Amino acid sequence: LKCYTAQISRLGKRKQWQQALGLLTEMEEWGLMPNQILFSATISACQKCAQWQQALQLLKEMKERGLPPDQISYSATISACERGCQWQQALRLLAEMEDCGLPPSVVAYSSSISACGRG
Repeated sequence: LKCYTAQISRLGKRKQWQQALGLLTEMEEWGLMPNQILFSATISACQKCAQWQQALQLLKEMKERGLPPDQISYSATISACERGCQWQQALRLLAEMEDCGLPPSVVAYSSSISACGRG
């Protein structure tokens, strides 16, 4: 899983979010189950390209698989919403994060505030 995570992170840095999603799908086809870290890396790849809908879908998939999102996955998804000018989604996720007992990070707060400014 470490190799997949590293590759997805590299793809994210190059803003190749579609390839990152493809790699996530490929690893599942090989019978490997993604963990929180891998999902977070893929969400981050989407975030870098303002692919907020895809980031939200990945966060949803995490929950459906019984992988509770952490501060990193929430913050990256909120940041994706901020980049996509989706302030309502960003605030909803911020509240959801608090409801789950996760203290929002500085990134989560600043992305939410920035999303409101863009909206």
